[in-house]
Amino acid sequence: MNSQDYYIPAAAMALSLVFKLPALRARWRDPLLRSVCVLLLLAGSVFTFAAPPTIGAVNEWTGVPNISAPLVYCLMSAFSCSCLLLVFNWRGGPPERIRRASQRWISGYAVVIVAIVVLFALGDVPEQRLRDFDTHYANTPYVRVMIALYLLAHHVSALTMVAMCWRWSRQVGGWLRSGLLIIVSGYAISLSYDATKLSAVVARWLGHDLDYLSTYVAPPLASAGALVSAVGFVLPLVCQRVSDSWRTWATYRDLGTLWHEVHDGAPPGSPGVRMSWWSPAEIRVIQRESDIHDGFLRLGPRFDPHHRDAAYERARATGADEATARAVADAAMVAAAVRTGAARPEGADGELPVTDRAGDGKRALLGADGPRDLVRISRALRHSPVVAAARRQAAASPC
Repeated sequence: MNSQDYYIPAAAMALSLVFKLPALRARWRDPLLRSVCVLLLLAGSVFTFAAPPTIGAVNEWTGVPNISAPLVYCLMSAFSCSCLLLVFNWRGGPPERIRRASQRWISGYAVVIVAIVVLFALGDVPEQRLRDFDTHYANTPYVRVMIALYLLAHHVSALTMVAMCWRWSRQVGGWLRSGLLIIVSGYAISLSYDATKLSAVVARWLGHDLDYLSTYVAPPLASAGALVSAVGFVLPLVCQRVSDSWRTWATYRDLGTLWHEVHDGAPPGSPGVRMSWWSPAEIRVIQRESDIHDGFLRLGPRFDPHHRDAAYERARATGADEATARAVADAAMVAAAVRTGAARPEGADGELPVTDRAGDGKRALLGADGPRDLVRISRALRHSPVVAAARRQAAASPC
């Protein structure tokens, strides 16, 4: 592998981490978000410190030949542990169970990291090796145990991730399932990395030479496996965020027809809230719903349940289901109230004239349970011929 094959993935991980930092500052107690950030940090560190130029620079800076080897192995072990912790927090469950499982894995990999450091200190590796450390020192006392230990720790993590993510993918759907299957694919590649490394090392133990597997085949597999797995981790989180944002904006847009309807019925000079262009979609939806409810309160004296009941019967007669028929009925009553107000002046005291049974109509509409009803009413205002007919009838007969 060339140096850019290490540094490009490291830069991609660093960029992803930079984009996550604002969310981490705002929600630093979120274990899932913390796990994602730790995983990105460790993945970028593994690629950075595994690059041959970095290996040489670290060895030269410390003055210890091959000190980069245990550093990279420790980072790989920590990365393996962080992947497991992310899946535990991602899958959810009882907090106590997640905490116990996380502590067990952290303790296990902490032991592996300490053992790697101790075994390296006990071994003798005087000749610097930038690319073939594993096979060159495969038969060196203590060091061969260190090499086998880090490969075993990585293999256990990869097998566990494949098993956990595969089982979980069969229980879920959507973007989460896609992400889990991508993670399974990434760790299947990582298992291939383990197989090539172990084959080369075992061949050295048996007196054979398969060094090319470790030097030239394994590194691209490690890079590919880490990148594919990272995509699997990030994809569901990003797509879920985009999907939630899309639904919020769709709700805001769908409420537009109803908002304009009640806004057009407001008297001149009515107070309103101006939203900044950078205001979040969630705040815009809340404000639009509030404006609509304020409009209902203002139009309440003109709500005539006769319009509502007639529209409901016509909608049911055309085959509409119960929820749609109720939305059409509410929309017809709102449209009729707006058209009645446009043709009927306010009373001398500035109050709107009250129709017969207006209180019943007002209670019927304001008893709807939240944004879903408002969206249905807005869609009915835009598309229903029953509402259009009620609007024309009210405009033609305001009294």
